[in-house]
Amino acid sequence: MTRLYVDGPTLIRAVASATRNLERHVEEVDALNVFPVPDGDTGTNMLLTMRACVNAASDARDGSASEVAGAIARGALIGARGNSGVILSQFWQGLAVGLRDKESFGGKDFARALKHSSELAYKGVSHPVEGTILTVIKDIAATAERTAANGDCDLESLLETCVRTARESVSDSPNLLAVLKEAGVVDAGGQGLYTILDGALRFLQGGQEQMREESPEILSTNIVQGAAAGSEPAEELFGYCTEFLLSGDGLDVDAVRSGLEEMGTSLVVVGGGGQIRVHIHTEHPGAAIQRASAYGDTHHVSIRNMEEQHRAYEAMRNHTIHNHHAPASNVSVVAVTLGDGLAEVFASLGATAVIAGGQTMNPSTGELAEAVDSVPSKNVILLPNNKNVLITANQVQAVTDKNVAIVPSVNIPQGVAALIAYHQDEDIDANVASMQEATGGVETVEVIPAVRNATFGGFQIRRGQAMGFLEGELVAVDDRPGRLVETVLAGMQLGRFELVTLYRGADVGEAEARELLAELERRYPKLQFELIYGGQPFSSYIVSVE
Repeated sequence: MTRLYVDGPTLIRAVASATRNLERHVEEVDALNVFPVPDGDTGTNMLLTMRACVNAASDARDGSASEVAGAIARGALIGARGNSGVILSQFWQGLAVGLRDKESFGGKDFARALKHSSELAYKGVSHPVEGTILTVIKDIAATAERTAANGDCDLESLLETCVRTARESVSDSPNLLAVLKEAGVVDAGGQGLYTILDGALRFLQGGQEQMREESPEILSTNIVQGAAAGSEPAEELFGYCTEFLLSGDGLDVDAVRSGLEEMGTSLVVVGGGGQIRVHIHTEHPGAAIQRASAYGDTHHVSIRNMEEQHRAYEAMRNHTIHNHHAPASNVSVVAVTLGDGLAEVFASLGATAVIAGGQTMNPSTGELAEAVDSVPSKNVILLPNNKNVLITANQVQAVTDKNVAIVPSVNIPQGVAALIAYHQDEDIDANVASMQEATGGVETVEVIPAVRNATFGGFQIRRGQAMGFLEGELVAVDDRPGRLVETVLAGMQLGRFELVTLYRGADVGEAEARELLAELERRYPKLQFELIYGGQPFSSYIVSVE
């Protein structure tokens, strides 16, 4: 029986079905990811976004179509990953706008909603590129509008027409984008959207039985010989894929986009009101996040080294261009840290993904698992870099299908030492052994301002005083953080070491830190010293001695 209308509960089941369909084909979609090459794995990012939609929709299980669509849109905004994931969130946002106040919806309602989806998707991207998921959304919206204008249309038939249009649009994507034509593949984001829509259609047509029996193919190209029309040069494979959620009262999407536009490329800014999702490729993620913080509070920060991702992609492509079930790459590393400078440190040393967390801000098991699922490798090493995060990290293996190994780093210097010992070409067991051994070769000093008066470890501590910890044990207190660093180092047997690295916290000025550095270099001429901006919020200094 042809389905004329869809209500809220049916919409939830259709979206869940679409998500399962994408999940079955996520590796094939990932394998198409060649523009921009390093932006995570398109299929994986879209899948994580869809899972967030389903989770959010479950809270509106008995609601109207309007309520469910709104929940899906909110889930997509918060859970969006990667360029295509963020654009996909705008697809759902547009549907929510178009279905406002609808208890159920039919073909004409869906056509009007798709027009909103297309408009919002293009508005969210600073420099829209044709031949991508944007074009697919635009094409299906135009087809739906023409079909609905020709007379009454049932929802199922209209969706079938949209899926057919999506298929044609994806197949034609290399004619619009030169890098796709050169690689001989279709656009990964467009393929992902086609797979999502096809999964929803199959549910409406016959439920899960038909989906089990048939699979949407990974589309072949429909390339016209000659120059590609409307193509743009491929983005250089440098910098970091940076994503975060911005929250605050009365956030202005256009103002945020304008403020960040000169900071990098592939800028996508979507949302509105109290929450905005930002995606940008930049050489300086810390600076981009700092600028965005002028507009609101930043949350759910993710920074990924695009050059490392590109190497992982190339390794994957060599093995999977004809076999989509081969491993995407050998081993990826997910690191947990707080501070924009520290995030850059871990990304530059080869961490595939960096998740914000640490002291007073422990990520959940689910958040760690999402980070693990977002990287391209089946084998993942997790660096918790905090003793409280370590407890949660040990639970991740139970909630992901990937092979996860924990290198039990309990502070930042241990995590950095472990990452320096990481070799992408080695297997996970060899990496874990060498990385864990490396954590034992470093000692850590941390200087933390006291937040209240206290008696602790034999010290009378006043609020605001600096507390000096050596390997987690309180050893000194002082009114000046820099002088406290000198005191703690003076009590160590520094003749055993060669390198001292100071990570400057957010509350310490550069001039003050350089003054401390000069004094230490004068006092210990045989040691090598480095000063790095860490930007950590709760420690004035983190000092690595190795």
